[in-house]
Amino acid sequence: MRLQDRTAIVTGAASGIGRAIARHFAGEGARVIIADVRADPLEGGTPTHDLITAKGGEARFVKADVASWEDVERLVQDTVAQYGRLDIMVNNAATYAGKPLIETSDAEWETVIGVNITGVFHGCKAAVRQMLTQSPLPDEEARGRIVNISSQHGMICAPGDFAYGVGKAGVVYMTRQIAVDYADQGIVCNAVAPGKIQTGAAGLAADPGRLAYAKARTPWPRLGRPEDVASAALFLASAEASYITGINLLVDGGWMAG
Repeated sequence: MRLQDRTAIVTGAASGIGRAIARHFAGEGARVIIADVRADPLEGGTPTHDLITAKGGEARFVKADVASWEDVERLVQDTVAQYGRLDIMVNNAATYAGKPLIETSDAEWETVIGVNITGVFHGCKAAVRQMLTQSPLPDEEARGRIVNISSQHGMICAPGDFAYGVGKAGVVYMTRQIAVDYADQGIVCNAVAPGKIQTGAAGLAADPGRLAYAKARTPWPRLGRPEDVASAALFLASAEASYITGINLLVDGGWMAG
């Protein structure tokens, strides 16, 4: 029970990677706030908070758009009002346009950057502001921990998805800056960079050509699962990662090593 008595917010937790992270955290004893614009999983199935509570965990759904500072500020304030503190903030919510530079409209750019960069900025800002007001838990060195979900496409190009790649590159930089700026005040900030993860969602994520390319580029003999990313996030959110901050942990089956 590595997260016993911890309170965690996971954005974009209704579906995919965020859903797996929320379930992993709850399984390790955390009280989990499922923050998303919708409660129903994109891949179908039972809502995340219902899955967690059915197994005896503690979770609740809060509708929130991370592109809105008012939504994120309220999300953190309401969490603290109910549980007294915020121990873990996972900024996972993301979207994509799926277009190269000259085909990306202003509206598509603003939507992707609004969620993938501004949304992470909002989540980090609200979390740090709260964490600075609280003392570490008895068995912790840190006041609080932030885990941002970046991407391998924050370090290499994202073919055919300009706005997404730029956004994820920004998350990598933001993670380092926050880690350095607030380390001496007990705030830990890390990122997890997934490779190709099969979430069960339809659309661009299930495009046969993209899947074939990902399989050809990945040395490990399978593509990633949401649980692979969730395990890495769990480690970084726990006291086991006691001297790790500012990293961008690759979970990519060896893609970036090849």
